Amino acid sequence: MFKPLLGVIAAAGLAFGGPGFAQSPSSATEGQTMPTPTESGYAPVNGVEVYYAVYGTGEPLVLLQGGLMTIESFGPVLTALAEGRQVIGVELQAHGHTLPFDRPMTWEAMATDIAELIGYLGHEKADIMGYSLGAGVALRTAIDHPEVVDRLVAVSTPYAFSGWHDYNREGMQAMGPELAEGMMASPIYQAYAEVAPDPDNFPRLLEQMGGFIGNDYDWSGEVGDISAPTLLVYADYDAVKIAHAAAFFELLGGGQADAGWDGSGMTPNRFAVIHSATHYNIGADPRLAETVIPFLDAEN
Repeated sequence: MFKPLLGVIAAAGLAFGGPGFAQSPSSATEGQTMPTPTESGYAPVNGVEVYYAVYGTGEPLVLLQGGLMTIESFGPVLTALAEGRQVIGVELQAHGHTLPFDRPMTWEAMATDIAELIGYLGHEKADIMGYSLGAGVALRTAIDHPEVVDRLVAVSTPYAFSGWHDYNREGMQAMGPELAEGMMASPIYQAYAEVAPDPDNFPRLLEQMGGFIGNDYDWSGEVGDISAPTLLVYADYDAVKIAHAAAFFELLGGGQADAGWDGSGMTPNRFAVIHSATHYNIGADPRLAETVIPFLDAEN
């Protein structure tokens, strides 16, 4: 059972590396001084209550975790981002502190959660950054609620389900509550149990993810209309096909012509590949923060 289980979790981009998941999501914080939230709580949005935690001060950045992770799984990336801005870490439906609501898990519903949370916290707009599952929600927020998105950072996510490698798609389609018992000793469950109001909800998390994450979708006709300046970031050995990642950038209007000696032909959108990285460790790689911060600080 271990190999199929490994494939399921790996496919969804749900763990930081190490053979056999020897490294847990929370181990990204080992040896690191995590910032202390200045505020945390549950935002009543879209008919549900979503957990958020605020770190640092400055311009707002909404930070969305990967599937089966918590906000602290960003580790040093969260720390670095909070040094220069107000980071609003959000745990999506059924993840971490947030309960599995009595509604289906969908991209659109979670995007509306985020759009309304931005307003609830008193902001007209905010930058949004997501990783894997969180990046898909960030993309959907920019598509459905462009009025609340200033800058967008999407890390390790495709614009269509076909953009994942075959192995990863198969794993996502196999996810379900029947895996819960076999995962009780895993770092993923342990990290969940540390913060979840009721760890017995773990099978419901897998059930809701299983009814959603393996469904086909294709946003190729919509991502080109995203108005927010967008940065796409991938690992060179990502679970997302690198050709798909490049095609995504082209859909955003990037990379279609020589920008010229002075760069005047550039659009506001950017594309980055972090070398010697994978889908499973890029979310806590300090180089991710080094890539993202200049983009967020740019004025155009």
